[in-house]
Amino acid sequence: MLSHDIIRYLQDLMPKRETVIQEMEDYAQEHRVPIMDAVGIEVVLHVLRLIQPMRILEIGTAIGYSAIRMALALPNATIVTVERDQERYENALFYIERTKTAHQIHALFGDALEVSSEVEKYAPFDAIFIDAAKGQYQRFFEMYEPFLAPRGVIITDNVLFKGLVAAGDGIENKRIRSLVKKIRQYNQWLMQNEAYDTVILPVGDGIAISRKRGEKQ
Repeated sequence: MLSHDIIRYLQDLMPKRETVIQEMEDYAQEHRVPIMDAVGIEVVLHVLRLIQPMRILEIGTAIGYSAIRMALALPNATIVTVERDQERYENALFYIERTKTAHQIHALFGDALEVSSEVEKYAPFDAIFIDAAKGQYQRFFEMYEPFLAPRGVIITDNVLFKGLVAAGDGIENKRIRSLVKKIRQYNQWLMQNEAYDTVILPVGDGIAISRKRGEKQ
């Protein structure tokens, strides 16, 4: 994980963000809504700019921060995003309208484990971004990777979980200990998945980038 000094240094180098984006960041901090940190989202956006996806699926809208950042960075892309929390979903719609990205973003309300048939209508996707319930990461991956286009990319956030995945077994909080175990299992499964080439970047809260391998001749 990057040190706080390095993170502050990188943040100081970043161009100033639009007012509404800063408002979203302030809202998320005040109301404890989990959104990607400034360095992590820039890494994801850079990866997406390199691969230029036309269709992106996001699992976990929250207040729409990542979807909106992707839409603004990739004006030709369409983003389908899924959120199960009513209040966060409504806030996402509000910010999508404010940023004038409604023509790019299709926000679906519901549990990602239950709306795959609705999501499938928009498939295939060139990129899938998983940033929802960490204990369900493998289920999300397995459920939605059939909707991924050939050579598509799946990006998973929070795979280092504040560095706790590298800690020993001395985590006292039972819930946190169980969650860390599930993330470790997901990371191991992901790195051993022969259908994908995966790298885990120690930026933000840990970002896994998995590229679907081509068919063998």
